[in-house]
Amino acid sequence: MATLPIYPWRLAPEGLATLRQLRAMDLRPGGQDVAAQVERPRRRRGPLVAYLYEIDKAMPVRPMTPAKWAALAKANTARRTCPECGRDAGYVIPTSLGMCVPCAYPEEQRAA
Repeated sequence: MATLPIYPWRLAPEGLATLRQLRAMDLRPGGQDVAAQVERPRRRRGPLVAYLYEIDKAMPVRPMTPAKWAALAKANTARRTCPECGRDAGYVIPTSLGMCVPCAYPEEQRAA
């Protein structure tokens, strides 16, 4: 079993990038295996690890289709709609409440 090369923070060789760096270049890993990893030390916990991919093997990001845009808009609308009153709250409803703030804390409770 082969092990991954491990590089210290900011000392990875050219030609390797993290997922975020690939995305900033409008690229995606495209099914390739992880090429290496970078470790950032921390004082009281284990190191932060980021996986690196080869830029040469990366593929362009797939464009959003109209159907994907519509599905994303529908999902965001559902996250903003209160299940109690059915109104658009104007913000993403917190999962901790499960409803908009006016429904979670009615007037008589807020006045006290």
